[in-house]
Amino acid sequence: MAGAPNYDRRVPHTDSEPLSRRQTYLRRRIAVFTALGVVLATGFYLPLTLLAPLPAVSPTVQTLEIAPAAPAALDWPTTTASGVGAVGFDGVLASTGSTEPLPIASITKIVTALVVLEQHPIAPGTEGASLTFGPSDVAIRQALRAVNGVVAPMSNGMTLSQRAIMQVMLVESANNYAASLAAWAFGSEAGFVEAANAWLDRKGLTATVLTDATGMSPANRSTPADLIELGKLALADPLVAEIVASRSVSVPGVGTYDNRNRLLAVDGVTGIKTGTLDEAGACLLFAADITVGSSTVTTVGVVLGGVDHASLALEASALLADIRDGFHEVVLVEAGDPIGSYETAWGSTVGLEAATSATTVVWSDAAVSTTIETDDVRAAAGGTDLGDLVFAVGDQSIAVDLVLSSAIDDPGPWWRLGNPFELF
Repeated sequence: MAGAPNYDRRVPHTDSEPLSRRQTYLRRRIAVFTALGVVLATGFYLPLTLLAPLPAVSPTVQTLEIAPAAPAALDWPTTTASGVGAVGFDGVLASTGSTEPLPIASITKIVTALVVLEQHPIAPGTEGASLTFGPSDVAIRQALRAVNGVVAPMSNGMTLSQRAIMQVMLVESANNYAASLAAWAFGSEAGFVEAANAWLDRKGLTATVLTDATGMSPANRSTPADLIELGKLALADPLVAEIVASRSVSVPGVGTYDNRNRLLAVDGVTGIKTGTLDEAGACLLFAADITVGSSTVTTVGVVLGGVDHASLALEASALLADIRDGFHEVVLVEAGDPIGSYETAWGSTVGLEAATSATTVVWSDAAVSTTIETDDVRAAAGGTDLGDLVFAVGDQSIAVDLVLSSAIDDPGPWWRLGNPFELF
């Protein structure tokens, strides 16, 4: 029917309104999750970067070289054999002449003193044991005097302290006092000889052999190398060192004796022992304290087979002057000397320097080598110990701490946030 509503007419369907609501919902979800992601990422990233340990930095170090000093030039005495050493320095520093064992005459008495003291020590400040001489001791004196040996008064029933006997034995070089002391300590001269050679072996003095306690036998032999070590052992014993440094001794009932060492107290000489025998010539085991820069070095020298003690003293004195010139004080490093540096990823450069100064005494042109041991660092305060600078001179080792010249500071949050790849 015309004009009547057409209820069968269909209007096209559109999804525009539902799609708009769906898109809005999706966008809101994306926004929420994005914000949540940012929050989560920030909450994770910020602590991770701000609290992460800084990258470790290794230093760049310098190459240190110590130029060798001038070589020693020694004017040796005209003897059969001579050698020089020093306390704190291993072995023989220089030698000339024979290296075979040679007669050592009364230098033997140093061995006698040390071996007896090991068996019968004398406590500091005391006189030691008391010895009473008997007929056998008087007979020893007469026998030694008959062969022109140096002897000191000794009578039947005389009593002396062990210390007094050692004084006469070492300063006057009285052979009868050495023989009687050795027989008292070990029951007989044979007992002493056995003990003395065992002692020499224990001390590593294997080129030294004794057949009596006095040195009157030319079969008592040693080498400059062994005698230098013997001299060091003598100086290490307080009583022996004191006696051999005495310019004279007075023993009641016996006498007053001047030391037979003509060099004593001259040019720093502090001992040790002379020796004279037809087969040995004039012999001298000596020690002297010499000044080298700010240090004192105790030298030990030996000369065997000299013509006489007057000429030997002059030649040994000249040798001492050369020895003094042969030692050198070497400045290894000064406090504050730059040794290296640390360069950080955030642009800081901080020096590594010596914490203290160090010097050493070297003999002749001895080589000085250096080794640098360092630690890696992150952030640290100025003065932090980060390694060692080690100097080696022979068997001697000298270590100096290496420290930061100033602080290595944390670079701060902005660098940390902007340089995650440096951190991780």
